[in-house]
Amino acid sequence: MIRTMLYSSLASTLMLALLSGCGLGETAATTATLAEAKAQELKSAKESQAKIEMRLEDAQAAAAKQRAAAEAASE
Repeated sequence: MIRTMLYSSLASTLMLALLSGCGLGETAATTATLAEAKAQELKSAKESQAKIEMRLEDAQAAAAKQRAAAEAASE
């Protein structure tokens, strides 16, 4: 009786392992695709951030130049 239960449990575990293995490759491929998409998204976000920071620096420089010109004109 115990031996039969052990074999039944072993057979169930083996079947579960075989069936779960079928989706394992697909899951790994999906995960790799998602990781690649996230990496591209991160790269794009960093490029956008760099552009925005450059525009901000340009705007700050222009504002400083304008202030200096206004101060020079008021003296």
